[in-house]
Amino acid sequence: MTAVTDNETDLIRRAQDDDANAFCSLAERYARRIYLLAFHYCRNAQDAEDLSQEVWMKAFQALAGFRAEASFYTWLRRITINAFLNHQRAGSFRQQGQTMFVELLTADSETIFDARSTSAESVYNKVLFESVMSALGDLTPAQRLMFLLRHYEGMSYDEVAAAMNCSTGTVKKGVSRAISKLRAKLDTKTEDEPEQLTRLAEC
Repeated sequence: MTAVTDNETDLIRRAQDDDANAFCSLAERYARRIYLLAFHYCRNAQDAEDLSQEVWMKAFQALAGFRAEASFYTWLRRITINAFLNHQRAGSFRQQGQTMFVELLTADSETIFDARSTSAESVYNKVLFESVMSALGDLTPAQRLMFLLRHYEGMSYDEVAAAMNCSTGTVKKGVSRAISKLRAKLDTKTEDEPEQLTRLAEC
């Protein structure tokens, strides 16, 4: 597993000693990534904000138990996935269709797309991103989470299975079905959709 960096180790140690500024510095490093993962999963800006805040609260409360057996982000992602699964079981996500995420999706006061950009590539990416987000909405919550963890987070099938407390075979089937649905929705014919979707999600 990936170890934390020396700088991060110092921040964690200080945060565990109740240094609020150190914890805020840790949060600043990963706030955008956690928010984006939450937004891609629940597809609602307010839900993503609420989930992100919940994740950071739980991380703060559990930080004393962090032992650096994995990277801080890996530990944080575990908390995030558990939050997703808990909300999924509770059925507490807002039932809402496509949202105006291009305007709403922000993190650290930085928008994913520069609204002032009118280049052909920027416009194309915005349209494609909207199509991808709409397509993700056609997946079941479990399929969407499996797909995001596998192709957005780059986790192995075994890692996804462990995180979601299911078999590796279940994850492989779920990801395969998710890709089939996305291909049908996006009407794509090539074999590199996951990479395209991942690249666009990281814009």
